[in-house]
Amino acid sequence: MAASDYAVPENLMTDSTPSSILIIRPSALGDVCRTVPVLASLRSAWPDARIGWLIQEEFSEAVSAHPALDEVVPFPRQALRGAWKSPRRLLKTLAYLRSLSRPGWDLVLDCQGLARSGLFAWFSGAPRRVGFARAAEFGWVFLTDRIPCSQRHVVDRTMALISGIGVPVKMDMSLHVPDASSQQWRLHPQNPGAPYIVLAPRSRWASKEWPRERWCELMGSLAAHGHRDFVLVGSSSEQASIDEIAASVGVSGVRVASLAGRTSVGELLAIIQGANLVVANDSAPLHIAVGFSRPLVGLFGPTDPEEVGPYGALEHVLRPPTATGSGHDYRASSTSTNSLDGIALDQVLEHALDRLGAR
Repeated sequence: MAASDYAVPENLMTDSTPSSILIIRPSALGDVCRTVPVLASLRSAWPDARIGWLIQEEFSEAVSAHPALDEVVPFPRQALRGAWKSPRRLLKTLAYLRSLSRPGWDLVLDCQGLARSGLFAWFSGAPRRVGFARAAEFGWVFLTDRIPCSQRHVVDRTMALISGIGVPVKMDMSLHVPDASSQQWRLHPQNPGAPYIVLAPRSRWASKEWPRERWCELMGSLAAHGHRDFVLVGSSSEQASIDEIAASVGVSGVRVASLAGRTSVGELLAIIQGANLVVANDSAPLHIAVGFSRPLVGLFGPTDPEEVGPYGALEHVLRPPTATGSGHDYRASSTSTNSLDGIALDQVLEHALDRLGAR
């Protein structure tokens, strides 16, 4: 039976009460953050259920402090990578898969929609495994209940899994910082100790990046309006280039702390929670900003914000008028019409000042 042939009964779950529920959304960080309404909805529907979240272990702090979550089920992706090349890693992978059934899950929601996440759902042993009817890589074959999802934005598509099983949607995007991470940021030697702006100037894909020299110009222009403290964030692979941006500002009185590759996910949440403004390419900091209701300006090119932009804040996204592409067209050449070169410095500055004034 093809995935498209599957019919989902109305109010599928209203006649049963699961005692244990597993959310599967291992990665990426931004996707994890915008899946939080699934957790909120499940907790609201079943306040006494035990709810776990299978998540890539390095991202676990994004959800570990959420009051609706009982358990983090870490996925050690790096330790298991390349299992098919190594008998030892293959045995570890099989042991990990077998371990997923031990908690005795009643209901699993595969919010990732890939073959790997579908396999996790199957190995969970849950009698009911819910996911996308058109999950990629034939991931739908591992599911018992395949939900048709035609919504445009990825958050709305994910929440269709919730409404598809008869659970009322609770659109709560709120994130929560682990206490230890809050304390670490309060005491951090590079905490500005004054109102600051967070910038995320890099991306894994060059086509999703605003030109690096404009980030320096933006900081100088914002400083001219009295906003002089900046915290730059990014991954460890982006550390060297972001450090270069921080060192290239060249404007007297501008204070820039480059923390790329030097923070945990929990500290990143704490940094963004305390920001007056977040300006970022299409990357996780935008979705974290949504989770803390922080003012933001998003810069998009080959990816369509109507599909993958900061949920509920699309009016604060800039995209070149010539840009084309869907939510996943980020491998396009940075010299194509999708290039963020078409976003002018003055546009970003105007939106940034407007968002700062709205505080």
